[in-house]
Amino acid sequence: MVIIDWPGALMGFGAGVVVSILYFAGLAVTVRVALGASRPSSVLLPSALVRIGLLLSVGWLVTAGVTLPWAFAGYGLAFFLVRLFATTLARLPRPEDI
Repeated sequence: MVIIDWPGALMGFGAGVVVSILYFAGLAVTVRVALGASRPSSVLLPSALVRIGLLLSVGWLVTAGVTLPWAFAGYGLAFFLVRLFATTLARLPRPEDI
């Protein structure tokens, strides 16, 4: 029988939701700025480095260097759920597109 560390899983999930929302919000802002830039790679690359660094750093802190497996599972699950929500939201038609 597997014993689930619910407080650890919920802590990882909560932190994962917050950081993932920041990650995808930063991605949305970066893409909008890059579309108007003459050199989009000069905007996209630094943004990706900052966003990925933030995501991995917080994940490392929350999961205590991956020694808390249930916090890691909650953190990962939160990222994929927020990703699903963000991509679904991005695919919705906007009023100006209709």
